[in-house]
Amino acid sequence: MNYRVEFHPKAAKEFFKLDGRVKKLVAKQIAKLEKHSGIGQLLGNKQGLDLSQLRKLYVDNKRVRIVYEVIDKEITVFIFLFRTQQKI
Repeated sequence: MNYRVEFHPKAAKEFFKLDGRVKKLVAKQIAKLEKHSGIGQLLGNKQGLDLSQLRKLYVDNKRVRIVYEVIDKEITVFIFLFRTQQKI
């Protein structure tokens, strides 16, 4: 089954800010989602928030997290960037 992937507007902005190498890695994961929406881990209930409808995938050694929601045949993608803190 093929799914239609749609970026949340903020996720689209984040995606285009990524450098080319990371953007390719994210694009590969998004392409996988089009075919298999269940590949990510369920978020569940976090700190009193019910996130059980959301799934997550990591890219680039967990520096980028792709969070997505599947509704019927449509996947809405959210992208979160985690920047490592530099030691002083």
